[in-house]
Amino acid sequence: MFRAEVQLINETGLHARPASLFVAAAKKYQSDIAILKDGEEYDAKSILSVLSMGAYKGESLIISAVGTDEKEAVLELKALIVDNFGEREGSL
Repeated sequence: MFRAEVQLINETGLHARPASLFVAAAKKYQSDIAILKDGEEYDAKSILSVLSMGAYKGESLIISAVGTDEKEAVLELKALIVDNFGEREGSL
């Protein structure tokens, strides 16, 4: 298992557009990937699961993965959030 913590920086949190980018990136990997928020686990490869977690700006998430490409998966997904989904801060 590989895990990393990340804080959401975009103004509207993990809403529809960034959630869809996150899920698309997660689906590229063989590993099982989860997001942990407030003690609950969400499937990173399911748009409904990701949207249902209600993640907002400033909240911390833990991305974890288990599998052959777990480290690469977690690092890419963390970078996606850190890089504000390729947008300037506040533009989403």
